[in-house]
Amino acid sequence: MTAPAIVVRPIEPGDHDDVSRLSVDAYRADGQLEAAPEYATVLADVAGRAAAAEVLVATDGGAVLGAVTFALPGGAYAEISRPGEAEFRTLAVDPAAQRRGVARALVQACIDRAAALGCHAVVICVRQGNDAALGLYGGFGFERDPALDWSPVPGVELLGLRLPLPVLAK
Repeated sequence: MTAPAIVVRPIEPGDHDDVSRLSVDAYRADGQLEAAPEYATVLADVAGRAAAAEVLVATDGGAVLGAVTFALPGGAYAEISRPGEAEFRTLAVDPAAQRRGVARALVQACIDRAAALGCHAVVICVRQGNDAALGLYGGFGFERDPALDWSPVPGVELLGLRLPLPVLAK
């Protein structure tokens, strides 16, 4: 028997509680809340994210398995993107659903969304030392861009990555 296909779709209000829980659980399990425990509040505020940016969820036809926030420059959830670029953040997969391709599906959905909007690049930040995330994004062709590095709070260093997208003639 094969596993159900992972489907990525826009978040619905009924998903908010699940996304809030899985986001905090995923970041906590990964050790990403140790240096900045207050970030759990940002992760838990799914309604706020959904009101200010695009939030996408991955499901297997039933439960919500993961989520990501997609943003364009100038938006409340855009941190490093410039005109013509898109970015994503708060990518989280329920710890019970990891290693099923959920993160890959969410990243691909963000790349596809950026391309559909005519963006020339997708940029993201990864916490220094998060080798799993660096490997995931590297598999898509993201490359380090030190010009995008920054630190939101002392003890948290974020590494910038960029994926150039083909620009299609109109």
